[in-house]
Amino acid sequence: MRDLALGAYRRITIKIGSALLVDPAHGLRRDWLAALADDVAALAAGGSEMLIVSSGAVALGRTVLGLERRTLRLEESQAAAAVGQIALAGAWAAELGRHGLTSGQVLVTLGDTEERRRYLNARATISTLLKLGAVPVINENDTVATSEIRYGDNDRLAARVATMMGADLLVLLSDVDGLYTAPPARDPTARFIPLVERITPEIEAMAGDAGTTLARGGMRTKLDAGKIATTAGTAMIIASGTRLNPLSAVAAGARATVFRPSADPVRGYKSWIAGQLEPSGRIAVDAGAVAALIAGKSLLPAGVRQVTGHFARGDTVSITGPDGREVARGLVAYDAPDAVRIAGLKTAEIAEALGYEARAAMVHRDDLVLSRLIDRPARYAADARQDAED
Repeated sequence: MRDLALGAYRRITIKIGSALLVDPAHGLRRDWLAALADDVAALAAGGSEMLIVSSGAVALGRTVLGLERRTLRLEESQAAAAVGQIALAGAWAAELGRHGLTSGQVLVTLGDTEERRRYLNARATISTLLKLGAVPVINENDTVATSEIRYGDNDRLAARVATMMGADLLVLLSDVDGLYTAPPARDPTARFIPLVERITPEIEAMAGDAGTTLARGGMRTKLDAGKIATTAGTAMIIASGTRLNPLSAVAAGARATVFRPSADPVRGYKSWIAGQLEPSGRIAVDAGAVAALIAGKSLLPAGVRQVTGHFARGDTVSITGPDGREVARGLVAYDAPDAVRIAGLKTAEIAEALGYEARAAMVHRDDLVLSRLIDRPARYAADARQDAED
């Protein structure tokens, strides 16, 4: 099918899982890495710009330090990452260098994509590497990241990188060859799904947990990555990386699941909002407010039913409908305590409640992005009319 003609894509982000790169007993799988580098070089020679999000630093550092047989403390994991990052970067430089390609290591933390200024700085650095003909090799900076400030998986990191850089395609190489109706290792009747037009709650229900001790991600994080990518107009492929030359195999028709990009993608500033991984709070709204958001209007306090979380003005919040599903994300115009005070109030009542003249919108439409999970707008409109009649 046309979606698997990888050479047709202008800019491609490839994510590699730890279990593919590192053998717990023997360390780096050099033959596999060399074969993947051949694939990357072939696509680059055909005119595609290539970005690599590579797991494996902690796993590789464990084998070098002799820590592979036990659970690591945080400081040991960070030490393993420090050793593994050097070895991993050197391996990528050597294998890509065989093809005359220069690689550049980029280490990021969660804040580098969640905070706007750092996001723009990271994007500028990676853009410059691409302009200079280098292949960026990107990984989470596990030497400093803790559980509170980390992605925790490179699937979502890869999706954020892909959307940040305007990639046309994201390929997640893993130890699974695509999406099934249920985890195939547990359910022999699970059916393979070759094409996903849109990630619905039904699709999300098919996700399982992480499959290996080296990998932190599972199918759920891959679907999370798919929502980030496809919302921003980036196609995604989940494919097996357990064979040599996995990208060539995908292009030749090997089994893989293709996720279609949105026909109405979110771009630029709003793609940054849509891709935020950790909203600072949640605002629950009524059906009338949902209908207004779908119609392109701002979120007014009158439609707010509950405010939870600790956030400040300008933070990203998740907006949920009466059924608890997320309907939008946006940058809130109030600190959390003030948002609580004005929830449910009409515009004319806001100043009296706060003691000062304030904004009419709790989240302005210019700072708001609808979730792609909204698949039944007519239902929300009907619910809103019923609320008005009641």
